Amino acid sequence: MRAIRQWSRFGRWADKSARPELVEGRAVGCSWFDRLTTSVGTDIGAQQTRPLPAVRAVIVVLALGASVWARPAGGASGNGAELRLQGSVEPVRSHPVIVPRLTGPGTGTLVIVHLVKPGTRVKRGDLLIEFDRQAQIKTAHDREAEYRDFMEQINRKRGEQLTARAHGEAEMKIAENAVKSADLEVLKNEIVPPVTAEQNRLSLDEARAKAEQLRRTFELRRKADAADIRALEIQRDRALNPWKHAWSNADKMRVVSPMDGMVVLKSTWKNGTMGEVQEGEEVRSGLGIMDVIDSSAMQVRARVNQADVSALRVGQGARITLDSYPARTFDGRLEQLSRIGAISTMSNRVRTFLAVFSVQGSDPHLMPDLAAAIDISGDRR
Repeated sequence: MRAIRQWSRFGRWADKSARPELVEGRAVGCSWFDRLTTSVGTDIGAQQTRPLPAVRAVIVVLALGASVWARPAGGASGNGAELRLQGSVEPVRSHPVIVPRLTGPGTGTLVIVHLVKPGTRVKRGDLLIEFDRQAQIKTAHDREAEYRDFMEQINRKRGEQLTARAHGEAEMKIAENAVKSADLEVLKNEIVPPVTAEQNRLSLDEARAKAEQLRRTFELRRKADAADIRALEIQRDRALNPWKHAWSNADKMRVVSPMDGMVVLKSTWKNGTMGEVQEGEEVRSGLGIMDVIDSSAMQVRARVNQADVSALRVGQGARITLDSYPARTFDGRLEQLSRIGAISTMSNRVRTFLAVFSVQGSDPHLMPDLAAAIDISGDRR
């Protein structure tokens, strides 16, 4: 009876205020504890006044086992899905809009003068964004004036060359006639005095030399005229290229929609924070500032761990829930699954695979970059 009273005192520290963690396990181990104390009570009371450590350990294990047994089973989602993935919503068809890259000097940054509001529905050809084009238009007008001036110079030079060419051809014709006349005079040498015959021969040689000189001079003048025209044409082309580039830059600075859809602005790094661009701000060339998306067809892109990829098959059904709108759920289907995994940034031994799920139907809440949960059941096909 002494041992039983001692064990009864030992049992008092199992009260809720003293050991709360053993309250749930006390009921489970109560009957086993009574049998144990009855069988060993006499020996224990004779040797020690405190319970054995082994008995304590058994009681703690029973209490923990009872608490674990009472908890609900983990690893399965509330809707019975075997696998849950996290991904982001993206459009099936989209067209990025970037700041145009201009040709020529001084085209590093551009100033926005008109920007369509995000969420606006646009048609093909509608204006999306316009940059300050005044400098490019002024350059285009200046280069156009230079181009037209050189064109006038070329036309004037060609007119002068035509006049000089006609004059040269007339001189050559006179020289040729002089050669023919002198040749006829030489034919009279047999009936004229020797002195006259010698003069006729000298006159013929002089006429031939003059005609040859005029012919060579005429050819050299024509080459010089062609060189003058070519020099003016080069200057004209030098003015034409900047003119074309300036008008091309001005056209690029007015961006229109390439398709029907909705405007979604991108967040960019500016002034040390992330934000959307606004009218009046300067942006650099090549920066992506918005997307025109087709909101009628959306999909969800997710990364799958290498331990879960074996449970996925192309064509498998899924249930998609938007994290921002838990009440919005959609039926989906696995359309693409990458065959080669990407190496994780944390470890070379861990790989992730890319999965793309199509979303059935359309909803105004389906917006790009929204987080979504993908629940996949093994029996969905």
